[in-house]
Amino acid sequence: MNAAKTKIVQYLDEAHAHERALVSVLTSQIAMTPRGSYRSALETHLGETRDHADRIGRRRKALGGGTGPLGSVLGVAETIAGQALALGKTPLDMLRGSGGEEKVLKNAKDACATEALEIATYTALERLARVTGDTETADLAASIRADEEKMLARITRELPKLTDAVVRADVKGDHSFDVSETGAADAARATGRNAASSARKTTKAAKRQSRQARRVPGVARAEGAAKGAAASQGDLAIARYDSLNADEITSKLADLSQIDLAKVQAYERKNQNRTTILERISSLQGDEPWAGYDELTVSEIQAVLGDGDEARIKKARAYERAHKNRAGVLEAAERETSNA
Repeated sequence: MNAAKTKIVQYLDEAHAHERALVSVLTSQIAMTPRGSYRSALETHLGETRDHADRIGRRRKALGGGTGPLGSVLGVAETIAGQALALGKTPLDMLRGSGGEEKVLKNAKDACATEALEIATYTALERLARVTGDTETADLAASIRADEEKMLARITRELPKLTDAVVRADVKGDHSFDVSETGAADAARATGRNAASSARKTTKAAKRQSRQARRVPGVARAEGAAKGAAASQGDLAIARYDSLNADEITSKLADLSQIDLAKVQAYERKNQNRTTILERISSLQGDEPWAGYDELTVSEIQAVLGDGDEARIKKARAYERAHKNRAGVLEAAERETSNA
């Protein structure tokens, strides 16, 4: 690969990482935005962003990006860096501001900055490609940049309306933000419908695969934070939460999934903000042994451990000991370790 093509692939890697990270950010922001023109803009741009990521990925591959050992490592590193930034930011998107209207406005201002970065990224990529004779990449960058410019203009037009909503809510006391009208509520309802349908129509193996496919590292915590920010006591996995003292609550935390830990964490921060509880949650938080682990039954985990993947078995054993400490899982892990 010559120097010009190497540089173009580098810029494509960066653009690809930005687009994939932006999918996570947009999803989190849609989840807390009420129905209306701004949420419609976010939903439209989410579809565009996924398309951008696909197109950039195909062009990167056509130029040989990621095909060699070094290229693969760099490409993965760019993507992980972008997604880590997005996933680290997602829970903050759900919690920021004094009220729902303020949260949405602050997210919109962040979105303007994100779009400006995207425009700069594609302006540089287009220029690089044109001066080095790669017309196809240049045209692709110009096309995507046009989408980003339209989105920036659309968000900018929404800012006065979003600011007016903050004035009505925080100055005049007329709150219009209704959690039941947000994307998070829609997602929860859709998840419930899908789960019920799956229970009727799929086998256990298909359900396990579906649940695992829904999760990637970090998303469970972000989803829990989103739900916890708008949760009531009855939405938490610990019954009668508000009537329990800190010791009673901390004694129950190890049994919770990562998503429920994040939900309790967000709820606790929003309400009593007790250090002992928050510190205990932080000590329990971490990546599941594999995607969707917390949603599996003992028998389903045993089936996965039966594949004999030693690294996976070790992760499951350590995670299980720190959390639910279920005998069936630990016995299976020991048995598979002995058979390895």
